[in-house]
Amino acid sequence: MAANVTGEQLSSVLRVKHFGVSEYMPVWREMQGFTDRRSAEVQDELWLLEHQPVFTLGMNAKPEHLLDCGDIPVIPVDRGGQVTYHGPGQMVAYIMMDLRRTGLGIRQLVEALEQSVIAWLAAQNVTAQARREAPGVYVDGAKIAALGLRVRRGCSYHGLAFNVDMDLEPFSRINPCGYQGLAVTQLSDLGIELSVDEVSGSWLPYLASRLDYIVRSD
Repeated sequence: MAANVTGEQLSSVLRVKHFGVSEYMPVWREMQGFTDRRSAEVQDELWLLEHQPVFTLGMNAKPEHLLDCGDIPVIPVDRGGQVTYHGPGQMVAYIMMDLRRTGLGIRQLVEALEQSVIAWLAAQNVTAQARREAPGVYVDGAKIAALGLRVRRGCSYHGLAFNVDMDLEPFSRINPCGYQGLAVTQLSDLGIELSVDEVSGSWLPYLASRLDYIVRSD
């Protein structure tokens, strides 16, 4: 990094990395490591991927919300929120942002993530909403995107999970995000036939616009 690059310039760049279909644990540990190692001169990053099937339990998760995990691994993690499911066909976007440098608060970041999905869905002629008491994005009361973040050393990690075209059955084995009977939906059930890569590529400009980023892809 050149010595004359300013904090303002760093704040304007989001480096995007694509991981493909990945096991949960190694990616989580790398997020933690990236956050612990990063200095004020490190650019923010967005990691785009899909996960192998896994249930994750946020720091506030209650065991009774995990109903029947079967053979799917369960991993307690350090994000906010309750229990959720990740699996192939779901777009996962992890955002490593230096909040001190950008001046954003955690609530503002949550809202930017939610509104980027809502705006993208509106462009597909789908009306969606956010709920302040239950972060995420909903279509006709059914959850289509979940959020969970962690801030450490003034920097965020974890992020957004957006259901594209996946097996939704594992959600019936939990109370999604801690809500009994919460309906879950996905793009393919709404008649939007796109791949995860197509969704991430077309959604990314909406996020970049919300956060005033210039995107750089590896």
